[in-house]
Amino acid sequence: MKKINEMIIAVVSALLLCSCAGVMDKAPDGNMTMEEVLKDPYQVEALLNACYKNIPTKGYNYHMHCPLPTCTSDEGWSSDEGQGGPVGRVYNNANSATSHKTRDAWNSSADGTPNSGGWNGNCDYWERFWGQIHLCNQFLELIPKAAVRNEESRSRMTAEAHMLRAFFYSELIKWFGKVPVIDKTLPFDYDYSQLKRQPVYEVVQLICKDCDAAIACPELPWRITIEDDAGRMNKALAYTLKGVMLMFAASPLFNEGEDHWGEAYQACKTAVTELKANGFELFTTCTEKSTFERFPEMAPGAAFHQLACRSQDYSGDPVDKETIYEHYTYIDGRVWHIGFIGNEAGAYKVETCPTQELVDAFETIDGQPILDLAKPYLDDMHLQPNFNPANTLYNEQNPYANRDPRFYSTVMTNGQKFIWNNSTITFEPFAGGRHELSLTKSDRKHTRTGYIARKFIDPLTCQNHDVRGPCWQYYRLGELLLDLAECACESGHLDDAKAAVDDVRARVNMPALPTGLSKDQMRLRVRAERRVELAWEENRYFDLRRWCKPDGDMSATCSHLTGMRPIPQGDGTFKYERYAIQEAPRGGYENRDLFLPLPTEEAARLETATGVSWQNPGW
Repeated sequence: MKKINEMIIAVVSALLLCSCAGVMDKAPDGNMTMEEVLKDPYQVEALLNACYKNIPTKGYNYHMHCPLPTCTSDEGWSSDEGQGGPVGRVYNNANSATSHKTRDAWNSSADGTPNSGGWNGNCDYWERFWGQIHLCNQFLELIPKAAVRNEESRSRMTAEAHMLRAFFYSELIKWFGKVPVIDKTLPFDYDYSQLKRQPVYEVVQLICKDCDAAIACPELPWRITIEDDAGRMNKALAYTLKGVMLMFAASPLFNEGEDHWGEAYQACKTAVTELKANGFELFTTCTEKSTFERFPEMAPGAAFHQLACRSQDYSGDPVDKETIYEHYTYIDGRVWHIGFIGNEAGAYKVETCPTQELVDAFETIDGQPILDLAKPYLDDMHLQPNFNPANTLYNEQNPYANRDPRFYSTVMTNGQKFIWNNSTITFEPFAGGRHELSLTKSDRKHTRTGYIARKFIDPLTCQNHDVRGPCWQYYRLGELLLDLAECACESGHLDDAKAAVDDVRARVNMPALPTGLSKDQMRLRVRAERRVELAWEENRYFDLRRWCKPDGDMSATCSHLTGMRPIPQGDGTFKYERYAIQEAPRGGYENRDLFLPLPTEEAARLETATGVSWQNPGW
């Protein structure tokens, strides 16, 4: 079987929800009838491959190579703020339902093929994902009577289509919230007046049903073992997606006052148990020491860093047994020259830099948080940190010493060294330094925050113009364990919550959580652990939203963000001073920003058909 990105053939352009009533009568190449397609096993496989289109590549693949969910959460601040693109639109609160650049900007060609070098603002999440769901529904209806190589192939392809439908529904929920449940192709005479946005829990029931169908398929493998099948659905993802989406359905933003935490806990616990029983485990041993232990501070977190910088290897006994599902194409562009040091020779821009808020989230090596997790700041501007009195290792004037090993694999700080064009260089973000920080909105070459991102950056590739970033990891066991921890905490299984978090922390030799934590204390520790372990992986964007109630907002976390200014003292030491990146609130934190808006014309058509408003609140 050829790689998906070599097999995908345009079937139809993406379909808007209200225009997906027709069943395609052309083959994948646009010339054959559907009857001819169904008689040819190769064309049937191509029909399934079309269902794989429009899986977002994420990471640095958003418009202008920007990690958009990262820099519009409290994890990062983008140097693209003055460019007028998606980042500037969010920061300046300039998006609308008619033109929302987070929803509309997509790094692809007009037909949705990833990594083709263009950004098409007319093909958005809503349109593309519904088009893919339509294709999955169609395939599931046609596959029982289609010609196939053998019955095992029919079974596996059916399971893959179920998983793809579940996947695209999961993406719709994350971005838009309530959506209709449509599990079959709609006839031309379909009565759209009956269509409605259904509670997220009801949509997740379809996702669970699809995942269960995939789990029950003997032919669907637990993991992909040959590179030609990279990006194919697998059984581990079926267990994982079921648990993840039940966690979303149980979260305050989505639960509509109902308690689904017990069900989510059982699904996540089953997923972890089944995955571990079938060869999945945390990646704990660095196999490229000369690269990821290049500098002393990086050694304790070397395995964690390697996992973030390497694509999955495909074999029966892979080095990486943690990754559950990743995209089949590499991150577009060379990550090191768009997300690292912006003003070195050969670099394009610094892009997004970690905030002081993210830096503050990393504990000291004794397992003590830096700040009081219940109230981390005493002021709205975050300039008055509320330090944890139990922490005796943190020193405000030596703030980067004795930190969680994952810190040094995620953030580069003043005085740390890196390799550029075969030379060892010291990061100098102070005034007059080689990488002096800049608050000028038109300056894309210098850090806004006093920090540089290190996650996804191979320490030695900043000298090789042929090395691209890793494939985007959608799901890995480390995240699933923290999903289990959250669901266990919220459902009262505190021992299981602690065990799952401790498992993740043990990878980098961080101490286990204290015993005897209350439910409220455990919730704070689980959320803090997610923030550290999953930094820069887009989880924070959605976590901040699903933890809100429907009438809430993210003003406490995302309206004001800070950096750290190193001030040379003339004797080789530095004084460190927190500062506001900008005085005015940064956009993207309001209640309306909990969800993306539906496209204006689409919402209007649906309102006309059904007699009720379809638009998300505030848009």
